[in-house]
Amino acid sequence: MGGLTRVHGHHPASVRQHVRLVEYGAASVWSVTCPPQFPRALAPVRRTATRRLHLVLLLHGEATILHEGRETVLGAGDFYCDDRVRPLQLRGGPISAVGIALPEALLPLPPDEADRMVGRRIAGRAGALLARLLTRLTEDTGTFQPSDGPRLGTVLGNMVAALLSHSPDADADSSASTDTGRPLTMRIMAFTQRHLSDPELTPRAVAAAHGISLSYLHRLFEAERETVAAYIRRRRLERARFDLADPAQAATPVHVIATRWGFARATDFARAFRAVYGIAPTDFRRQACAPGGRIAT
Repeated sequence: MGGLTRVHGHHPASVRQHVRLVEYGAASVWSVTCPPQFPRALAPVRRTATRRLHLVLLLHGEATILHEGRETVLGAGDFYCDDRVRPLQLRGGPISAVGIALPEALLPLPPDEADRMVGRRIAGRAGALLARLLTRLTEDTGTFQPSDGPRLGTVLGNMVAALLSHSPDADADSSASTDTGRPLTMRIMAFTQRHLSDPELTPRAVAAAHGISLSYLHRLFEAERETVAAYIRRRRLERARFDLADPAQAATPVHVIATRWGFARATDFARAFRAVYGIAPTDFRRQACAPGGRIAT
């Protein structure tokens, strides 16, 4: 974070705004209280090679965000996800909020899952644990030491990814919920994610663990965007990519990370990683950890 905290007060008194910003590794956590906005334009942040996702939690008050022709009403307890690359307007208040910004490359998510949630409201009940942690991190910074920063950043990245990946898509076809095979498919996906470190995790092993035939497993995944094997490989690569970009794991050899996520041979991992991300794992790590470096996404 370390223990770096910057507090900004904005005057004159007719426009009071109090902001506290704390750095936890690569994650920036902040809190803000501000008067009514009627409306207030929020300029986009300067584009960089690495996109940062911003997740805001409204603690008190009510606000409306105007973004690309869409109005999103937020109540206390709601999250809002944005990448701040396009202008938006805020009206409402007085309000108080906490939020987090972190590089997309540190989220163990495929880019399309992050894109799906940009500009959307997320019901607060889906992220109650994250809400409590963000509030504590901004209110009680003295509890943590500078050495805690990178690890806390990793924890926050995992929690944000979990919130985004498990939030329903507002544009999803409601008929999907009536698919009788969907609950089993979701259980299978959860099972694979719990066993990604097992090099013996194959479609056949997954089918056996759920008491179904291999052919039925493949039929279940016909409704998904990829095969079972492709799903396992993608999730393994995402987790390895996250670990490579984590500054707290900079001393962990690449081959150890590859083994951790089920790749029996480092050469297979390097080949698969380059095929998906267009860069070698060692080069990705060097660019991801360099200040201002370009992170392949």
